[in-house]
Amino acid sequence: MPHDHHDHLSPSGHPYRPDDDHPLTYWQQMEIAVRELLIEKGVTTAQEINAQIDTMDARTPANGAVVVARAWTDPDFRAALLDDASVATREMGFDIGPMRLIALENTPDVHNIVVCTLCSCYPRNLLGLPPDWYKSRAYRSRTVKDPRKVLAEFGVTLPTITTVRVHDSTADMRYVVIPQRPSGTDDWTAEALQDLVTRDSMIGTGQAKLPNAR
Repeated sequence: MPHDHHDHLSPSGHPYRPDDDHPLTYWQQMEIAVRELLIEKGVTTAQEINAQIDTMDARTPANGAVVVARAWTDPDFRAALLDDASVATREMGFDIGPMRLIALENTPDVHNIVVCTLCSCYPRNLLGLPPDWYKSRAYRSRTVKDPRKVLAEFGVTLPTITTVRVHDSTADMRYVVIPQRPSGTDDWTAEALQDLVTRDSMIGTGQAKLPNAR
């Protein structure tokens, strides 16, 4: 039976959570119908669908860190990435599909931050699932209106001479930020540099870790 005593603890010691058994939405019903039809017609199989879901769930910001670290250490790749990030990342095995991917490079003069004002468009092939705050109405609206204040709340305080540019993702276009490479890492390998790249630094709400902060 559903528990209605949310203030009490379960036998495991955790608070009871309400049952998530709401009626299916229109889009959920449509997804089930289309999926079952594709399987019935032999277009795909349940195993193939599950394998694709597992592949999507396995995507993490570590993918993006590989791309950023290579851009930091390979001038030719950096140029290719800034010219056409879709092609450059696809050649590394990170295919964004039909969407366009744009790489934005942070510098001492310009700081880029990414938002999706309509929903939660996000480069999942490089960063995995978007964090809850990225999808929130507060982040989506406030970042456009007052990006410096939002950045400060994330712990990023920029000099007044640094220009902040806000980039709005769309259904057919995604962005990934290339954060500034931390000083003192000139002799680091790309593999070591990957540990300094964070998810937030590739959204623009953070900066790369300092070498002594790993």
